[in-house]
Amino acid sequence: MKKLTTIVLTICLILLSGCAVFNQKTCDIEVDAQTDPQANMAGYKSYAWLGSARVLNDPDNKWQPPAMDIAGDIKYLIDRELNKQGIYSNNENPDLAVAFFIGIDMDAQKIVDNPDTNVDVLEDVPQGALVVTLINVETGYVVWVGTAQADILEGTSPELVRERLDYAVSKMFKLLK
Repeated sequence: MKKLTTIVLTICLILLSGCAVFNQKTCDIEVDAQTDPQANMAGYKSYAWLGSARVLNDPDNKWQPPAMDIAGDIKYLIDRELNKQGIYSNNENPDLAVAFFIGIDMDAQKIVDNPDTNVDVLEDVPQGALVVTLINVETGYVVWVGTAQADILEGTSPELVRERLDYAVSKMFKLLK
């Protein structure tokens, strides 16, 4: 019996450590979304792209963007998530206009706990944010806004950036009601 308990505990620890490694890739990503309470999201069936924008706050040119088309990847992810919701691209007569905004702030700071001294200290923690809006074409009002904010991990591979973007956009659109 003692041997069985030891084996079960060992397996549980291995599984939990695997989850910790997976979550470490996305644990800093904060996602939120707000829906206009008067909007009937189930009534929207089509969309068209309004545009996208990028703002970069990096006065010392510290941020090195990964070798990838970030805006194109985000657009692909949003297209995929809208299609999962039953909302499809239609440039002729769309119900919704879709836009997104991405921003980087390399001078962002956070108060973090220094584990060596148990004292809170101010550290540079570069931040990135993504905002996605769905706008009712007929009224011009924003009916849904999704946001994601995360730490910028310097020297990150394009694959990890894509994985983190996928996580953020997928989680954001799970909040579409």
